Amino acid sequence: MTRPSTPTAAWQPGMPGGDNLPSGPAGRPAAPSGDGHGPELGPPTVTIGSYPDYPSAQRVVDYLADNRFPVERSAIVGTNLTLVETVMGRMTTGRAALVGAGTGAWFGLFIGLLFGIFTAGNWVAVILVGLVIGAIWGAVFGAVAHAMTGGQRDFTSGSSLRAGQYAVIVDADVADQARQLLGRMHLTPTGATAR
Repeated sequence: MTRPSTPTAAWQPGMPGGDNLPSGPAGRPAAPSGDGHGPELGPPTVTIGSYPDYPSAQRVVDYLADNRFPVERSAIVGTNLTLVETVMGRMTTGRAALVGAGTGAWFGLFIGLLFGIFTAGNWVAVILVGLVIGAIWGAVFGAVAHAMTGGQRDFTSGSSLRAGQYAVIVDADVADQARQLLGRMHLTPTGATAR
């Protein structure tokens, strides 16, 4: 007879039900790693500066690296993230077919090259036929796919994430060393707070 376990209790050695554990890599029962309450946190960190753009934060970390600071103990953290979708143009059925033809042509070229390698005859003709057939099928699929949207998305766009500011953080035990180096850099951060 086994006792029901509570979902919040973490397994400890010697607890009832230990013989019901699955085998580990060595074939013996293996206890779960950690305390059962999520991933382990890293060492405490300190923000040594916040900058309005990524190149400024990158310049700080590069300066630290040039002065033999252990940069593997630092990170650049973007905050106040914003998703920006840049509209690049209108999408029509003809343009969708043209984009599909280009994609299909590349795929047809790849297939044509594969078949061309094993062809004893005119391998250039095999490559060209693969390219043309790929372009035709790509155009058909592109036009059909656009027509099936029913005009709900008649534009092309590209998405990117942008941060409002970039913080440079370092492990707390090396923060003083980083601040001393930054004092010599003459680049003024917008703020330096502990985290």
